[in-house]
Amino acid sequence: MPPTRQIKSLYTDGACSGNPGPGGWGVVAYFTDGSVHEMGGAEAQTTNNRMEMFSAIQALRMLKASGQTAPVTLYTDSEYLKNGITKWIKGWKKKGWQTAQGKAVLNQDLWETLDELNSQQVDWQYVRGHNGNQGNERCDRIARAFAMGKSPALKQTSPWEEPQSTEESINVPVTGVSDSNAASELAYKSVQSSLAISDIAMIDSPDSSPVGAMEDLPREVRVAQLRNLVETLRIADEIATQGYLISSSELADLMDVNASAVTSRGDNWPWRNWIVSRVRREGNQILWQLERIDQVNTNKSDLATE
Repeated sequence: MPPTRQIKSLYTDGACSGNPGPGGWGVVAYFTDGSVHEMGGAEAQTTNNRMEMFSAIQALRMLKASGQTAPVTLYTDSEYLKNGITKWIKGWKKKGWQTAQGKAVLNQDLWETLDELNSQQVDWQYVRGHNGNQGNERCDRIARAFAMGKSPALKQTSPWEEPQSTEESINVPVTGVSDSNAASELAYKSVQSSLAISDIAMIDSPDSSPVGAMEDLPREVRVAQLRNLVETLRIADEIATQGYLISSSELADLMDVNASAVTSRGDNWPWRNWIVSRVRREGNQILWQLERIDQVNTNKSDLATE
């Protein structure tokens, strides 16, 4: 690779509509000469964490194929991914891919692939999602578009050659490799070199899905998303009924949003049928409690009549 064409930084992101449900991943590579190369793909049934991991795998595969030896910074808005590959994975491997609680590590297949591709060359950095970072925002739009069954236009240059003019339309096949090793590949083509923000609907959670975008999805996909939503609400109700405390990352997974979207809402706020309240901090984790809104109102009424 010519010196002017080295990868400077990689941004990765994953998205899932339903968690589990239809998913997508996105990668944006920035080169030292100012050019950009984007990739993305979809998976019919997956989770948000798996898509986060798979996007990083694709980015590392790209880096390996380049033959580059210079350091590269990889940015992710997933603390699960960043902490997993830089901290937790060492202990998991020593324990035979078991957690400290003796449970099997989730997504072991992807962790093993990440471990094989990772090296000292890669500087893993966490970036807060939906916070105005250009690379992260672009990755998010790509991933969410694929999760919604769309084929977004991607900025693409041949990574190992001199870039084409950014004004040209570049038709390069973009492979959305399946999350499952046994599944077939999904192929998409880019049709122009840039994409306006308004071209892709951004979804933070199932309840914020634009009506028009939902209607564009096949009926079976919409029904599957509805089933996933009902299961999510059932889990939330059980957590509230049993009085369980859950961490910010667990709550983010339940709501299908980034962890930063949870912690930035304050100490007490409504979500669906529940009031979410910050209880306490344990180590570097914030614990939250869910309480049914109708139960909160009942308790207030009882106090008023006493």
